[in-house]
Amino acid sequence: MPGRGKGWGGVGVMAAVVGVLVLAVALLLPLAREHRDGQKTQPVADTAEAAETCKSPEAQTLRPSTADGATIARIKARTGAQRKLIVGVDQNSYRWGYRDPNNTRAALEGFDIDLVHEIAGNILGDRNAVQFRAIPTNERINAIQKGEVDMVVRTMTINCTRIKQVAFSAPYFRTGQQVLAPKAALEITGFDKSLAGKKVCVASGSIAETELEADKQGATALVVPNQLDCLVRLQLGEADAIITDGALAASQAAQDPTVELKGRAFTTEFYGVAMKSDADDLVSRVNQVLAQYRSGGWQTSYTKWLSPTMGSDSAPYLPPNPVYLRTS
Repeated sequence: MPGRGKGWGGVGVMAAVVGVLVLAVALLLPLAREHRDGQKTQPVADTAEAAETCKSPEAQTLRPSTADGATIARIKARTGAQRKLIVGVDQNSYRWGYRDPNNTRAALEGFDIDLVHEIAGNILGDRNAVQFRAIPTNERINAIQKGEVDMVVRTMTINCTRIKQVAFSAPYFRTGQQVLAPKAALEITGFDKSLAGKKVCVASGSIAETELEADKQGATALVVPNQLDCLVRLQLGEADAIITDGALAASQAAQDPTVELKGRAFTTEFYGVAMKSDADDLVSRVNQVLAQYRSGGWQTSYTKWLSPTMGSDSAPYLPPNPVYLRTS
């Protein structure tokens, strides 16, 4: 594995996000940044101000903390077989959260699942103290707000709309929207006018749906509840193309050798762990876990699950050094 793929603070990634950070500095005062050596400056900016300006939603989270609060206390108060972290996940996203048919235990596996185990081990002292709940793409926020889950770890992009509905951790993965289509569809070249007259599938409540609504490129939208449903529709000939996160698209291309990514990513996004808006202690604890996880666990998980489909160089997928704009 190339050395520049270690940790979250790769030079290539920092160059990609420096423009966003400069703008955030100008609007919100100097930002606190945690570096790999653990040194921190004091976080600034009021929560309401951050939500109102929303120039960099991936940077509007709480600083790390090991302190227990009301939310974590409720989780730890569960007894017996119920003493588990309840997490909303996907069970159909290859190498992210899925059930391997060759695994006789039918246990959920993948990059997101590894992170869930890491969080459970930190909070409850048992990496396996997890109750997984499969949640459709369009039900992620509802499940959090209704208290059906403690958190969602499901390739969920942090954006300005969602941070008004739920709280997010610092980013743990960098991606962007891309077009996935059959290899035989040579006329489709990416998110451009080559989609005119085509039926493009997107998941309800996804960033892909928002992007397609903003600019249809002459295409007709086919909206389905789950992102994986789009691959099925494509295979059945009911859709001509799919728009989804490039990270997920690469995994789907690995599942089905008849499809491929078309064109480059046309957005820049970051995955985060989503929790209730008032679960400050849980957000801070997850950020503490992520601060430790990036020093080795992140790369180990990437190598195991994602490098076969996305390449051995993890640098393009590393999020920037975390920035914390508020304190609990």
